[in-house]
Amino acid sequence: MLRTHRCGEVRKSHLDQSVTLCGWVDTRRDHGGLLFIDLRDRWGRIQVVFNPKTHAKVAELAQKLRTEFVISIKGKVSLRPKGTENPKLPTGEVEVVAEELVILNESPTPPFELSDQTDVSEEIRLKYRYLDIRRKPMLEQLTVRHKISNTARAYLNQKDFLEVETPYLTKSTPEGARDFLVPARLLPGAFYALPQSPQLFKQILMVGGVDRYYQLARCFRDEDLRADRQPEHTQIDIEMSFISEEDIYDLIEGMFEKIFQDILNIKVTRPFLKLSFDDALNKYGSDKPDLRYELFIEDASKVFEKTGFNVFKKGLEQGSVIKGVKVSDKSFTRKELDDLTEFAKSAGAKGLAWLKVKNAGTGELESPIAKFLTPDEAQLLVQTFKLKDGDTLFLMCEPWELCCNILGELRKKLAGLLNLIPKGEFKLLWVTDFPALEWNDEEKRWQARHHPFTSPKVADLKLLETEPGKVKARAYDLVLNGTEVGGGSIRIHSEEVQEKMFGILGIKKEDADVKFGFLLKALKFGAPPHGGIAIGLDRLTALLLGLDSIRETIAFPKTQKGTCPMTDAPSQVTDKQLKEVRVKVVP
Repeated sequence: MLRTHRCGEVRKSHLDQSVTLCGWVDTRRDHGGLLFIDLRDRWGRIQVVFNPKTHAKVAELAQKLRTEFVISIKGKVSLRPKGTENPKLPTGEVEVVAEELVILNESPTPPFELSDQTDVSEEIRLKYRYLDIRRKPMLEQLTVRHKISNTARAYLNQKDFLEVETPYLTKSTPEGARDFLVPARLLPGAFYALPQSPQLFKQILMVGGVDRYYQLARCFRDEDLRADRQPEHTQIDIEMSFISEEDIYDLIEGMFEKIFQDILNIKVTRPFLKLSFDDALNKYGSDKPDLRYELFIEDASKVFEKTGFNVFKKGLEQGSVIKGVKVSDKSFTRKELDDLTEFAKSAGAKGLAWLKVKNAGTGELESPIAKFLTPDEAQLLVQTFKLKDGDTLFLMCEPWELCCNILGELRKKLAGLLNLIPKGEFKLLWVTDFPALEWNDEEKRWQARHHPFTSPKVADLKLLETEPGKVKARAYDLVLNGTEVGGGSIRIHSEEVQEKMFGILGIKKEDADVKFGFLLKALKFGAPPHGGIAIGLDRLTALLLGLDSIRETIAFPKTQKGTCPMTDAPSQVTDKQLKEVRVKVVP
């Protein structure tokens, strides 16, 4: 080894010992004779002193040192002079008086300062990611990600799981996002696909009797990137045989209990709250509700059953619902109300009604629609929403799911506006009983809400062919602070049920055989009941660290456009390479 100690490990207990340290020059301070540098490595910083009176040649060479030079020094550990200690550093009581210096590598001036806080653009940070990773926050974020992975692995190993790798080069099964395609040179005209998830392989592992499988799986999706999506991500992928939903809940709650304890020293409350999909939408306007604040949604459809207000009357006649959310302890300006109305419209609403409560006792409301409401309707609103003087009520009339979703977005907007979201608080819950299917109006067909291998509830199997919209799935999502961190389901293990599901989805038998034939064949050979879940490692790490972007938890992420500024990927390839795989680029 080139070093005897790490920079961040040197302490008062090492006094008068000779140490050899390696690292980067973090800062340089010339005090007109004595030269001080902070030497940095992954484990911390230590002050090094070059004294021309005791080691002239070493001090002379040290004059060449600049920020980010890589060096090795040998010297004795001494106490810092009284009054110069640095209580912010674990090494702040001591310094190393350099007796030898080797410059291992030089560095030009970095394009940005490698400080804990930097206001340089993300594009520059990603272009010089190797410098960005030297910053303490980035190293700590990658360390936390590593610790989460280690905790999950250790926990699952203790539960008799096998870690099994599944292929990266596999068959294209386009059902959901687009696949990344890889031309097969040895089979001209044929293509591999990078897996969107190990879904089919982990089910086949259950057929193979593995019983308990996990993997830190890389997943690839060629989709239009949203604000915080990556074309490749990592999930803690889990599958188990002979289980029910409760077994999954118990397993994952235990794993999260361990992760929160190991990473944040926080004890989570078990069992986690469970909310059905319908209840989550009705109360929070989202199938991934944030429980850290209230602003509950209430249904006001019955209030307006006999309304003369034409907008609400027509909406109810067409099958829409009227829902609302109240805000207390806030007096909105007219501009703020107009902005919130525009926000609701941008989310897909036809409009947003607001009412200010002047006198809850008499039902006196201030609103552009107040003149259309009867005294009875005003009083019913007060009772339904438990309104008090000064409250503001927002109402919307839309089809049920759309109404819930837009009010859910409004709820989040209001929580931010009113500073209702507490820092450092974590709320976990399960959302269950999702619809198995949803209607695709463009394609005029049913499609899977999760994926086509999710088992319907046994009691709903009879509805598959007659009322598919009413079928509930044996699916579940794990939600943390309003973000889905994991999702899974009990799978279809019967070939007959799987083929029936494909039929409902409009996948013909011959197409199913081409796309999923290997799975269907496997299900014939004694497939056990099984189910699983996938936990998003990037997302979980970001949430535990309070980060806004998963890019901050990934060593080498892509931009929102799917590019890597550091390597310039994706890039052009040569005509020779294209010819070898028999691919032609069409302008």
